[in-house]
Amino acid sequence: MDKKIPVAIIGPGNIGLDLMKKIIKRSKNMELALMVGNEGSKHLHVAEEAGIPTTNQGIDELIKHKDIKIVFDATLASAHMVHAPKLKEAGMIAIDLTPAAVGPYVCPPVNLQEYKNEPNLNLITCGGQATIPIVYALSTVCNVEYAEIVACIARESAGPGTRDSIDEFTITTARALREVGRAKKSKAIILLNPSKPPIMMSNTIYCLVDDPDEEKITKAVNDMVARVQEYVPGYRLKIPPTIDGNKVTTMIEIEGAGDHLPKYSGNLDIETSAALAVGEGIAEALLKEGGAN
Repeated sequence: MDKKIPVAIIGPGNIGLDLMKKIIKRSKNMELALMVGNEGSKHLHVAEEAGIPTTNQGIDELIKHKDIKIVFDATLASAHMVHAPKLKEAGMIAIDLTPAAVGPYVCPPVNLQEYKNEPNLNLITCGGQATIPIVYALSTVCNVEYAEIVACIARESAGPGTRDSIDEFTITTARALREVGRAKKSKAIILLNPSKPPIMMSNTIYCLVDDPDEEKITKAVNDMVARVQEYVPGYRLKIPPTIDGNKVTTMIEIEGAGDHLPKYSGNLDIETSAALAVGEGIAEALLKEGGAN
């Protein structure tokens, strides 16, 4: 049997359980060794029913498991601020699905190779994972003076964690559009749509650029969409790049894989898909270094 890297997930909520199912179904390099909750966790039984070891004793119990190499934190930004130093001291690599931004921002098709050896990697936000690849693609063929994104998600896809972290969402996403997407200035907006049936996640991207070349822009965007689709099959270009003067407008729609959540929850699916891609990359590097027991 091929060796795999033991990993854990903190947070048996919607995001944590969706990631759990992705690891079980698709991971080539990781083995889910522990699902971590606390005494108030309501859904640990889902992991137990899937045959995954669980604990309701939180971070202090997790760090006793010296075999675990990678930990996915699917809790809240405030909780990750507590978890991060403990994970680092325990020698575990943290992949942070909250907007806490303790470590560098990582977007798999843009900069994962640069940060594989970091002890803490931040997955920005769902809106960041959806739009930064496009803004970065534009930056490879023209200067992006300003980027503004509007992420629209179904109200049913915004659980307590998302709602509690909306301020962090806008701040973190806007900052990452600059630091990772290479826009000079940026703004991020999130909208919760109450329509029924629930809508798919859509992400409208507006950029002001210097000397836009339609052919180069279209190719760069299409190439990037294809790269993201390698780990997010439901990622698609809803509106191709449209150029009006120096403004470029495009829209991305995301359909979830339906592993644990409804397919309209593309906002959660892209975050867990990015987490899986980052974890796979780090685990592969650890295996090459002989990091599996």
